[in-house]
Amino acid sequence: MSSFNWFNRQYENQPAEAEPEPQKDAAPAPESQASADAAAGEAAIAQDYLAWAKSAYKNIQKRQQEAAVVTAPATAIEPETEPATTDEAALGAAQSAAARETALKPAEAVAPSGLSTAAAPETLPETAPETAPETAAPPLPFWAQAEAERQARLEQLKAEAAEAAAEAEKLAPEAASPTDSAPEPDLPLDESFLWSAQVLASQGRRADQVDLEEITWLKRLRQGLDKTRRSLVNQLRAIVGQGPLNQDAVMEIESLLLQADVGVEATDLIIERLQDKLRQESLPPEAAIAYLKQILRDMLDNPGGKPISPTFAPEKDTLNIWLITGVNGAGKTTTIGKIAHIAQKSGYKTLIGAADTFRAAAVQQVKVWGDRSNVEVIANPGKNTDPAAVVFDAITAAQARGTELLLIDTAGRLQNKKNLMDELAKVRRIIDKKAPDARVESLLVLDSTLGQNGLRQAEVFSDAAQLSGVVLTKLDGTAKGGIALAVVQQLGLPIRFIGAGEGIEDLRPFSSYEFVEALLSG
Repeated sequence: MSSFNWFNRQYENQPAEAEPEPQKDAAPAPESQASADAAAGEAAIAQDYLAWAKSAYKNIQKRQQEAAVVTAPATAIEPETEPATTDEAALGAAQSAAARETALKPAEAVAPSGLSTAAAPETLPETAPETAPETAAPPLPFWAQAEAERQARLEQLKAEAAEAAAEAEKLAPEAASPTDSAPEPDLPLDESFLWSAQVLASQGRRADQVDLEEITWLKRLRQGLDKTRRSLVNQLRAIVGQGPLNQDAVMEIESLLLQADVGVEATDLIIERLQDKLRQESLPPEAAIAYLKQILRDMLDNPGGKPISPTFAPEKDTLNIWLITGVNGAGKTTTIGKIAHIAQKSGYKTLIGAADTFRAAAVQQVKVWGDRSNVEVIANPGKNTDPAAVVFDAITAAQARGTELLLIDTAGRLQNKKNLMDELAKVRRIIDKKAPDARVESLLVLDSTLGQNGLRQAEVFSDAAQLSGVVLTKLDGTAKGGIALAVVQQLGLPIRFIGAGEGIEDLRPFSSYEFVEALLSG
């Protein structure tokens, strides 16, 4: 089964028409009737999502089954008697084997009594092995004896072939009977699967388009935001839905958002928009939460008030250079390895430039990740090499080889180390001069657990490296997911990738819709 292409993945950052939230704008009706209609509509939608999830599950199951059928025969069905696959093949093999065994049979087994084994080949004609009787029964005509021996050996070979086929079937039951026992997907059809399926269905996806990697990633993302979600959702539901927010309610929501590392500026904007909406109409808790989700999606999709493309991928057939920066320990090198893995799976010609020459063993570490992602690493074996020289060499190699994505690892540095920040600015100048036609992205890797401290780092890095985006890492249960909102509001930078684990599959392109659903869906 081919790998899932994350760079070419089709998704929307807004809910599809069938999602419950847009129905709130319907024509006004009596409150009791509106509540009943809303409940009935939500029940029908929930039933549709359940059917969609079951269909997606079956499609994933079918693809796994087909992959097992394709791969199993090469490894499991290798009987020693290969010709025994059809009656004609078995017959031909049996005849050949009988002829060989007859020709090579020891003389004493076919010579008449009284003749030595040495004399038998000299005195008997070539047909003697076929005519010599093997039992005390009256001798049969030579043609009958030959036919009897041929049939006996044919039956023996057929029996051996049947035994081999039965043994192969035991070793590979799926390959022998693909429809009898379909393999179960790696994830069970549980609540997490249903939630992940609903998120994908809400974006307009078809059940036959869903890949198991997407379901697995959404489950992992939701687990990473679980701590923040449980704190936010329950308390928000208790606060909103009570009509226009009074000052006490505003202070409670503000406190919740600040505790989630949303930041002061983003919190003020959220409160203002939510209050304006609730002044216009009284929303039940679920509708208020749905409107809050829309506010957050709008913020994430318009960092600094400027809309961005929801997809982020290298441009094919041209050189893309992604400069990866950040402080020590943020996860730059592992992030490079994971992005290289995604790019390699998505069909991009990829190289890694090991320009972190400051930290001991940094080059070796990035080479390990290059091996894991099957991507070559351009490095200088010398110590204390000028990072700009390594970048120059990497760009030269990328241009010569027709590389589509060059990932450049840089030394971790604190934002208050001016000499290191100047060195980073020099690297950026080399890129602009050496590859003026390349598409350059400068991504800052931020540790999600740092919270507001990460924002101060980003402000300084933004000046030196001309940042164009952020990679959030370590969103694995201890982080506060609101930092994503603080980044886009205070820095005006889009979130491009998000990481929720240590494995090579635990970093994915950022989707505002999926992030907000994982953050605020109960």
